[in-house]
Amino acid sequence: MNILMLGWELPPHNSGGLGVACYHMSKALALEGATIDFVVPYQARHETIDYMKIHHATKLSPLDRYGLNAYDHSSVEGISQSPHLRTMREVQREYTQYVEKMLETATPDVIHAHDWLTMEAGVRAKEITNKPLVVHVHATEYDRSGGVYGNPVVHEIEQHGLLLADRIIAVSEITKSIIVDKYNIPADKVEVVHNAFDPASMEDYEYDHKTYAYLEALKREGYTVVSVVTRLTLQKGLSQLLRAAARAIEKNDKLAFLIAGDGDQRDELIETSANLRISDKVFFTGFVRGREWRDAYSVSDVFVMSSISEPFGLAALEAAHHGNALIISKQSGVGEVLNNIFRYDYWDIDKLADQLVGIASSASLASALSEGVKQEYCKLSWSDVAKRCLSVFESKSGNLL
Repeated sequence: MNILMLGWELPPHNSGGLGVACYHMSKALALEGATIDFVVPYQARHETIDYMKIHHATKLSPLDRYGLNAYDHSSVEGISQSPHLRTMREVQREYTQYVEKMLETATPDVIHAHDWLTMEAGVRAKEITNKPLVVHVHATEYDRSGGVYGNPVVHEIEQHGLLLADRIIAVSEITKSIIVDKYNIPADKVEVVHNAFDPASMEDYEYDHKTYAYLEALKREGYTVVSVVTRLTLQKGLSQLLRAAARAIEKNDKLAFLIAGDGDQRDELIETSANLRISDKVFFTGFVRGREWRDAYSVSDVFVMSSISEPFGLAALEAAHHGNALIISKQSGVGEVLNNIFRYDYWDIDKLADQLVGIASSASLASALSEGVKQEYCKLSWSDVAKRCLSVFESKSGNLL
């Protein structure tokens, strides 16, 4: 099967979980025998990817693309430093034109478009080839805006793409319910395929105790380190997390919080921690990748996913691999595939505070949660994800193959 896959990023040039999911999913599809042409909106080397052909739709550098605010619900007009392609919409138009040019000499069996960023190109590819379009939804505008309406331009693109798709893949039941309830899409058009985790991809690594030396010193004094590795945006529920942290510290002052990531809420969250008088217990790293990213998981004992709306949440599986006990908001899709975790409603800061104190106060509880969730995530397989996707591609319903 020849797949035209339309994405927005791939490691090492990714700024979130979308690129990670596309990397592992496409690799698993290739191992199942699929031939993949993957289009990205920037020009860069992907030296570890040899299982598919990568096409560069523009001459933007990855750094230019990062400036476009692709995951910021408040704007679709983020500015890059390129004189030729200044806004997100310009990049999306050139991306679509590139796909049109590709299809003059190639015809795929199926078009696989990821999120609103590539839906327009996917619809155009379907018009040209008359081949089935499968839209893979990793997040909706309702997620990015923290459950409220969000940007009307993005909503229009999502509505159009979802309506014209032959089939839709959602990464969780939570995401499917948004697609069905908010966009009025028939439920039988949407297939839920949860993301997975590849432990082998995390093996070539040795923790560097010097990266977070101060936190290591606190741990030797009996502190429990709680981590968050995420974008600092409204969607992630970090304001509520900090308020819960303040209440937890009132009951157990040997708690430290590591917030790894960057985003438009950074300054607000730093100010909030100061106003709550816990700034001596909250450490902001800024954006991390590579070793610093892995070390953030390794230094922590507890990982919190506090999202107001999180379609899946691969970071939770990464944290579990590094031995963390997990606390996951009930609004996060990853909780659909894990049982050995604590869950809470993102707004219930008292419950989150109690859960933090409970884990910090009981080494046996922390160990039981950590070991239990490891047994669960190991059962998740990208090979199974690929087979489920191929089943959708090959389905005879919905005018597919």
